[in-house]
Amino acid sequence: MCSFCVVPFTRGRERSRDADSIVKECRDLYDNGYREVTLLGQNVDSYHWTADPPAEAVTFAKLLEQVALICPSLRVRFSTSHPKDITDEVLYTIARYENICNYIHLPVQSGSTRMLQLMNRTYTREWYIAKVDRILAIIPDCGLTSDIIAGFCTETEDDHRLTMSLMEYARFDFGYMYIYSERPGTLAARRYQDDVPAAIKRRRLDEIIKLQNRLSRLSNLKDIGKTFKILIEGDSKKSPDDWKGRTSHSKMVVFPKLGTAHCPGDYVEVRIKDCTGGTLLGELI
Repeated sequence: MCSFCVVPFTRGRERSRDADSIVKECRDLYDNGYREVTLLGQNVDSYHWTADPPAEAVTFAKLLEQVALICPSLRVRFSTSHPKDITDEVLYTIARYENICNYIHLPVQSGSTRMLQLMNRTYTREWYIAKVDRILAIIPDCGLTSDIIAGFCTETEDDHRLTMSLMEYARFDFGYMYIYSERPGTLAARRYQDDVPAAIKRRRLDEIIKLQNRLSRLSNLKDIGKTFKILIEGDSKKSPDDWKGRTSHSKMVVFPKLGTAHCPGDYVEVRIKDCTGGTLLGELI
């Protein structure tokens, strides 16, 4: 129930789907040739399902493990994690299975504790930073992305600077960045005045985007020379002579086909030779 979010009003109360049906669907997909699944939920880590009659509850960590055990060649992703819900149990499960991607989307929204309280995010700046530290302690090479809102109600320049400094600390690989836009019926619309001028919102968002572009490029530069296991997704957007696919960390990689007999769904080893701000450029090895 974040104060800015209309989703609870449009989609209703949070609920968890039958774990057995999820695992069966993933197994059917694998049997039909699919090689990647994404477990999707508004707050996916709060997943909790109990069979009828009551049995041992299935937490998200247990569900994640059950899907990973279908086959080592089924790559598993998930989204989106609310920082309050992602547990050590989930992190250790990711670390335990090679086919669970080392990637977490962890929306922060703001780097200011005052803003986070107004947003009803249920954590502080310091708590979020500690969660980032914990993730990297258990999964040292984990890819980390985030959501950020610029210009929420009453946001000051100090609040904005705190967001920028948290971005620098976390070194997000990528970010989804937005100007605050009031949604009718939300707590924020009822309780707070949307009082940050549009020009200031746009300027702050521009600064956030420029910082994230720099962080993304620095993250990609660190991957040059490394070799990654890539799941081929298909032809690159720019050339039918190149394949595209993602690393476990959800970074897009483009590399020449070079007359190979590979096809979408194959795993290949790719060495990174260069990068742009948003894409890694590699070669098959």
